[in-house]
Amino acid sequence: MSDSVYKIIELVGTSTESWEKAASVAVERAAKSLRDLRVAEVITLDMVIDDNKITAYRAKLKVSFKFEGG
Repeated sequence: MSDSVYKIIELVGTSTESWEKAASVAVERAAKSLRDLRVAEVITLDMVIDDNKITAYRAKLKVSFKFEGG
């Protein structure tokens, strides 16, 4: 592996289905505008509750990608 630098950003994905889907949504969306995604680390999981019912699952991620800027 050659010397490299990676940038880390935080993202929050949401889903009405599950935390796994929420995390996937965040990574899939990031992949549309970022190149060379490397690692996604789940930081927190939480839920939105409305009228005593779970209405959304949220996954907060740290996502790293290869930094090519100067």
